[in-house]
Amino acid sequence: MEKSSLDADCALNMVLVEEKKGHLIPNGNAHQGVNGTLNGGPVSAATGAISAVEKRQGYPERETWTRQMDFIMSCVGFAVGLGNVWRFPYLCYKNGGGVFLIPYVLFIFLGGIPIFFLEIALGQFMKAGSINVWNIAPLFKGLGFASMVIVFFCNTYYIMVLAWGFYYLIKSFNSTLPWSTCDNPWNSENCIEIFRHSDCHNGTIGNATFGNMTCEELANGRSPIIEFWENKVLNISDGLDQPGDINWEMVLCLMAVWVMVYFCVWKGVKSTGKIVYVTATFPYVVLIILLVRGVTLPGAYDGIMYYVKPDWSKLGEAQVWIDAGTQIFFSYAIGLGALTALGSYNRFNNDCYKDAFVLAFINSGTSFFSGFVVFSILGFMASEQGVDISKVAESGPGLAFIAYPKAISMMPVAPVWAALFFIMLLLLGLDSQFVGVEGFVTGILDLFPGKYYMRFQREIAVAICCLLCFIIDLSMVTQGGMYVFQLFDYYSASGMTLLWQAFWECVVVAWVYGADRFMDDIARMIGYRPFPWIKWCWSFITPCVCMAIFLFHLLNYKPLTYNNVYVYPWWGEVIGWCMALSSMLCIPVSLVYKLAGSKGTFRERWESLTKPVWGAHHLEYMAPDTDIKSLTSLSPGTEENKVIIFESVM
Repeated sequence: MEKSSLDADCALNMVLVEEKKGHLIPNGNAHQGVNGTLNGGPVSAATGAISAVEKRQGYPERETWTRQMDFIMSCVGFAVGLGNVWRFPYLCYKNGGGVFLIPYVLFIFLGGIPIFFLEIALGQFMKAGSINVWNIAPLFKGLGFASMVIVFFCNTYYIMVLAWGFYYLIKSFNSTLPWSTCDNPWNSENCIEIFRHSDCHNGTIGNATFGNMTCEELANGRSPIIEFWENKVLNISDGLDQPGDINWEMVLCLMAVWVMVYFCVWKGVKSTGKIVYVTATFPYVVLIILLVRGVTLPGAYDGIMYYVKPDWSKLGEAQVWIDAGTQIFFSYAIGLGALTALGSYNRFNNDCYKDAFVLAFINSGTSFFSGFVVFSILGFMASEQGVDISKVAESGPGLAFIAYPKAISMMPVAPVWAALFFIMLLLLGLDSQFVGVEGFVTGILDLFPGKYYMRFQREIAVAICCLLCFIIDLSMVTQGGMYVFQLFDYYSASGMTLLWQAFWECVVVAWVYGADRFMDDIARMIGYRPFPWIKWCWSFITPCVCMAIFLFHLLNYKPLTYNNVYVYPWWGEVIGWCMALSSMLCIPVSLVYKLAGSKGTFRERWESLTKPVWGAHHLEYMAPDTDIKSLTSLSPGTEENKVIIFESVM
């Protein structure tokens, strides 16, 4: 040992031995300590000794955010995504307008904030990604693998929305928007540019363009935006069993978006924390511009009133409450492990409790604000077409790629508004995408001990991740690609998988590790104990809410369809359920495997496998009166885990 280590021996007995129960080992990733010391010489000496050993063994230091605002912006960029713009407004209008906010706000405090805070605090306390963070209860490390599977699937299919948005953005730079006319090669003979119900008089329409056609005949007409979406962008086939040809234009768009994601992530949080200042803030600028433009259009007031007008009778419907709870878990990006990864780059004493409330307010506020933007434009479109707003209101891709572009095509200087909208769409999704990739890569790299560290390992890991996802994405740029996309969306990262994940997170922290114990850990980090309702939510309320919504989804399961017309074949549903179970089964399978592989009685196995594995940074921040011998070690019995034991002479 070097002189620094020899000095530490004055206060500590430091020896290299095989794994020994009840002591500390350096974290495999050697998370760096942040500024702060403990009272008492021996413990401080231990901290110095462990730092010396880490440097001697060549462990890389864990990155931290340059500024705390980098973390806030990254969380905003990840959690505030397309669902806030295209899903919440639709759910709000469908479920009673302003009345929907009652169950929505209730679920924010009963489910959203508690789990959001739990994931960030776990990452900050353990200073590890989505897998190693469950060293807090190693028996349940399957939770980490489950979140990795979910976020991998999410990274794979979510980027297709960005590829479509990028394609629309390119097509917006034309004097005439291609989805506004019927004189394109992809249009059919049934394409009709403008049709107003008020133009129907006595069953006929007097228009030279269409001739003397009845309203019944015109009802079979197709809008140019629908034909652009289905015939040009998707070039959709008749079913999942007909993949057809690859759309090479979409391949290029997909490749371009993946290249952008790669260069946003490849250098780690130091660069990602800067990029999100643009990708997370500019969409708000565009939303404000679109709102100002939207409220000046005819019909905007009716659209907004349709969005917020309360229908109190809806509160008695179970579906309204289920939609509110499900939307919280979707929009807060819970269960994906990315929030844990972002929290792991925080300073150990960062006030993540305050951050959780700030981020929840921004997230839900964005959702509500987006509704005014969306429905002011939809009100204008309904007014122009002479139909009820319910006929034009859509959710998901239907809003982003059909309803909204169609409304924009009716506005003066349409290409400008189209470009602004799709730039906003691209940036909203881009930061969610690259932070998701960051969370996945962080979890993978945390699995490799420091001795395996190599130069450019992050860049290589990000490249492999992006390339693998891109190869899978090629199945979604074929003529049958939309059916594949829906399979991923409906099963792999669905409400059931996220609710299952959230349920087990609460159970493990509250009942296996201990809610009071974790509250003490949080107090050690932030300097005070959070309000007790957080503990009550983790222990009772949130798990019950998660399981209730999970069972509701399971009991009311409906086979997947496309446009309510095409029903997926049985083997397509089997593939979907395999994707869902691939993450959900990680938890029980991992638990059974670990218990079966251990020795002793069931109680001895349980106690051994649920003892936390602490990292080096915990020693630095451990209170002076903490029993250091309660710190347990990692991977018992393995040759490579020579550990450094610290025993205080006090």
